[in-house]
Amino acid sequence: MTITSFAAGTYRFDRQSASLVSMKSQLDGLARQLSTGRTAETYGGLGVGRTTSLSAHAAISAQDGYLAAITSAETRVKLTSASLTQLKSLSDSTRSNLTGIVASRNEALPATTVQLAANNLSAAVDALNQQAGGVYVFSGRATDTEPVVSQDAILNGVPAEGLDGLRTLIAEQKAADLGTAGNGRLEKTVTKETIVLSEDSRAEARMNFGFSLLSASGSGSGALSAKVTEGAPPNVDLRFASLPSEGAQVRVVVQDANGSQKTLDLTARAGEAGNAAGAFRIGATPEETAANLKTALGGAAIASVQSATPPGLTATFSGGSPATASLAVDPTANPVAGDTITLKLGLHDGTTKTITLTAAATADKASTTTFAIGATAEITTENLSRALDNALKQAANTELSASSTARAALNFFEGSPAAGLSPRRVAADGNGYAEAASAKTVIWYKGDTASDPRASATVQAGASRTVAIGAQANEEAIRRTLAGLAAVAAESFTTGSGTVDTARFEAVSGRAASLLTASEGQQSLEQLGTDFGLAASSMANAKSVANTTKATLQDSLDGVDTVSTEEVAAKLLSLQTQLQASYKVTSILSEMSLVNYLR
Repeated sequence: MTITSFAAGTYRFDRQSASLVSMKSQLDGLARQLSTGRTAETYGGLGVGRTTSLSAHAAISAQDGYLAAITSAETRVKLTSASLTQLKSLSDSTRSNLTGIVASRNEALPATTVQLAANNLSAAVDALNQQAGGVYVFSGRATDTEPVVSQDAILNGVPAEGLDGLRTLIAEQKAADLGTAGNGRLEKTVTKETIVLSEDSRAEARMNFGFSLLSASGSGSGALSAKVTEGAPPNVDLRFASLPSEGAQVRVVVQDANGSQKTLDLTARAGEAGNAAGAFRIGATPEETAANLKTALGGAAIASVQSATPPGLTATFSGGSPATASLAVDPTANPVAGDTITLKLGLHDGTTKTITLTAAATADKASTTTFAIGATAEITTENLSRALDNALKQAANTELSASSTARAALNFFEGSPAAGLSPRRVAADGNGYAEAASAKTVIWYKGDTASDPRASATVQAGASRTVAIGAQANEEAIRRTLAGLAAVAAESFTTGSGTVDTARFEAVSGRAASLLTASEGQQSLEQLGTDFGLAASSMANAKSVANTTKATLQDSLDGVDTVSTEEVAAKLLSLQTQLQASYKVTSILSEMSLVNYLR
């Protein structure tokens, strides 16, 4: 053990030295605080305040992350909302234009309307292909994929790739609806005083094409009578060529009570998941699975089916009977002028067409509204038959043709990139729809096909708050808008002789306007706009909360992480004064000696 030497006065000098070193260290610390504004350079230097600092900084970092995500998402939401607003404007302008031209009956304007619809369709495609920060906002999760093909590809297909567009589908649908006789696939037989109309004898064709016979009646003197005998629906047997795999999709079109059709896309699922809405259970065999699919349809009247191969879904129609209409002239009493026969026809879009034929003393042979009273009941029946043919063909070439255009447009825009869900096509024999999904049709939409488009993109706007901002161009309201625009853009209303077919233009205009107007139970563009308006409002609220939280946390760090420059400056000045005084006193004391004292 070593004992440190000690001399008188050493302790006092050591204390003075330590005091000067401490004051110098404090001076350096205050100078650093003054220059950086921070209490310390390390968390250890904060002492007991380090826990508060660490916690607050972590929370501030989280709020910065939320704010950055919200700022990025706000641009996307604004662009999506702007595109939907543009779509609504294009829809409204087209509908207004159609209504105005129909009211004016100006034969020079339908061609202009077709061009306007084509331009609006092109503008709609551009709106749906918008990008925000390199992300296609209407592609769902497929953000690097342009969602919609060009307007030309939609209308005309891509011939170089062997792909058909909407115009081809419309032509096929019209041919199938009109039938070989051009009267809506109605079969007619005439006896001496009786005319019998019958729906197509083929069950599948009857479920999908042409006119349906709903009712018939005669009025006036009683010499004309008419009635409809209802038909019976066919039996439909479903079969799978092979067992569907988990997640395989099939498309089934069902017929509602009013004659309109609705497309259902169902997914094959194993176990209890197969009992969920929009799904059917995979059985042990293809036969059991087909029975499960039929159960999932809940007894709905099946009009057509479609799938990829495999699983190769098919439908066989059997049994049933067509409805018939019987129109008769009383053989004992010729009708008088003003007597009428009324026939009500149904179309497969849920609309109806009423034909009324009036007896007259004379009538043009080409008339679609009157027939001449003959010298005998048999001659009157011949005249009635001719007028009926004229009226049916006119109805087929106007209302039914317009229905074909609208239905083909809806079918086209229901096309999906998912396997088995391409637009349905008329079968080669023209008596039904092809059951194998077409590989020769343009798929207009290339993006994601999530069942919940909003959930395809979300923003973490808070610790427990997420905002859904995803969108897909294949949503119902957008599909119907595009179908309405394309239905007009794909048509031509000028006949071979150069005249304008105003009757058909009016019929197509009515169908297109219906597509452009959401009815009860259908999704609308306004609803989509509301979704994104609510998303914008939610993000604005979250942004305000994040900014307030961040400011509060930063305030809590005052005096912990940061210092008051005024207070530090005052302390620094005071310490400098003390240190100078200490140096001065120490200097004086260091020079003290007996000699200097005696001097």
